[in-house]
Amino acid sequence: MASKKTLKVREKREKRVRGKLTGTAERPRLSVFRSDKHIYAQVINDAQGTTIAMASTLSKELAGKHKGIKKVDVAREVGKLIAARLQTLGVEKVVFDRGRFLYHGRVKALADAARESGLKF
Repeated sequence: MASKKTLKVREKREKRVRGKLTGTAERPRLSVFRSDKHIYAQVINDAQGTTIAMASTLSKELAGKHKGIKKVDVAREVGKLIAARLQTLGVEKVVFDRGRFLYHGRVKALADAARESGLKF
């Protein structure tokens, strides 16, 4: 369990990062959440308050396929999947929201894979 000081630092970081970003219809926000086992990517239009697309390690395309694979490689697959879903919807540009997570490791792998698949941010 995290200490109260650690939780305050997380909350401050999240507010600082999230306070500078908003998603619009032309350029929605690509939000990333990572837990110990899974990673989630969600594309949000903040103007309407709707989720446009989402992908995670629990998605039908990836569920069960990530056994024995490194978490960074699984994050790359999630990045490719979210980029493919957005391209079918006609979205090419997004704003990347890393949330409280540092741009490192799995978060960076997801972002790089999404960029390689054609998303611009």
